[in-house]
Amino acid sequence: MHVFLTGASGYIGSAVLRALVAHGHDVTAIVRSDEKARAVRDAGGRALVEDVTDTEVVERLAHEADAVVHTASAEDVDTAFVRTVLGALSGTPKPFVHTGGIFTFGNSTDISEQSPSSPPALTAWRGANEAVVRASDVRTTIVAPGIVYGHGAGIPAMFVGDGEHEVRLVGDGSQRWTTVHVDDLAELYVLAVEHGAEDGYVLAATGDDPTVREMAEAGAHGSPVVPESVDASRQRLGTEFADALLMHQECSGAHARAAYGWHPTRPTLLDELRTGSYAR
Repeated sequence: MHVFLTGASGYIGSAVLRALVAHGHDVTAIVRSDEKARAVRDAGGRALVEDVTDTEVVERLAHEADAVVHTASAEDVDTAFVRTVLGALSGTPKPFVHTGGIFTFGNSTDISEQSPSSPPALTAWRGANEAVVRASDVRTTIVAPGIVYGHGAGIPAMFVGDGEHEVRLVGDGSQRWTTVHVDDLAELYVLAVEHGAEDGYVLAATGDDPTVREMAEAGAHGSPVVPESVDASRQRLGTEFADALLMHQECSGAHARAAYGWHPTRPTLLDELRTGSYAR
């Protein structure tokens, strides 16, 4: 298939690019610089130096492609992009795979695709765009990742110590985060493209839900692990980001396994923090 991909130079998008190419798909990606274009070409994709907010370019690429995958989801991008892609794909069998996020479902010990929406302020903007995606006649799937990790990057990198300076928890660290390795996540995007059916939401979580304290202790490597008050976390990280990270979220990702045959194989986050890509 010929896939039009956004965000190909980003953390998630670059993994999706690698996975699509590895599965034999042709990928065209919009990027914003020649340097990023070279990285896309080096990974086996075709790069266009354009702006994802240029609706004429987006419409043309959507018409030319067999599928669209949007990983460059952002508040200032999604409204125009989503409406343009849906308009271009309407009446065709072409799938559109959009990116959501686990924060949408708020605090829960058993998040599923049927869970009610209860987003923090940080991601409340997603709701209106996702409603448009789900209401369209296009074959849409929203992939909602848990906390993404792998290759020494992502939010969990905040818990990597150097043996000297303290590693600070978010709050007291008792909250759990549901997680997914970026390469396992990328495989789910590929499956969603190949599945090609309208499926509303699919949650990308492996069922591995460590506490924030467990993460910090795994990544500290000799550094002291220090709890802090909610107010201190808000002051350090910003209120909206801190409030999202203070949520307790657990998810099995059962639907992705049952409906798509998804089989996560990468190391757990705690293993990655202890001895993998985050170890220094």
